[in-house]
Amino acid sequence: MLLMKFPAALCVVVLWCGWVRFARGCCGLLLCRSCGHEVAEDADLRFVPSRLALSHRNYTAIGGKRVSVQLFENPQGFQFEVVTFKRADVLKHWPADAHFTWYPGHAWTVATCPRCKTHLGWAFQPSDWPRTVTREEFEGSDQTFVALIMDRLLQEHFASTLLMTPKAFRS
Repeated sequence: MLLMKFPAALCVVVLWCGWVRFARGCCGLLLCRSCGHEVAEDADLRFVPSRLALSHRNYTAIGGKRVSVQLFENPQGFQFEVVTFKRADVLKHWPADAHFTWYPGHAWTVATCPRCKTHLGWAFQPSDWPRTVTREEFEGSDQTFVALIMDRLLQEHFASTLLMTPKAFRS
């Protein structure tokens, strides 16, 4: 109740908790850049290599972990840098399609933010599966994964630094 009366104190508490969590190496959350919805945790990172990637690079910012980022191009010529996860909180728009897949042997479906519907990436499942599967089937399998577009995500610890510090707390 005390924090409700002092919004500046609430900002400081939120910032402090975020930094303590980050410094301890706790799981880092990735947010939808458009609306801030919690999309994935760094604990769910899972590198799935593809021979169809145009390039591959390492990135060390997600939760302080080393992450493999792959660059792909769709048939329209648009390029996307993606990171793969075992699971993510995204809406999957079935049916899955095996045409123009970046991961041979897998069919894909568009994945969007459940809150704002921004396109965040794609969900991949084995191409010999039915074109539509349940959430439980998808998340319960070791053969499925989600490829999220890097520039559509925001790291939680970075987002928390964007809060303004009240003038009363500045030196």
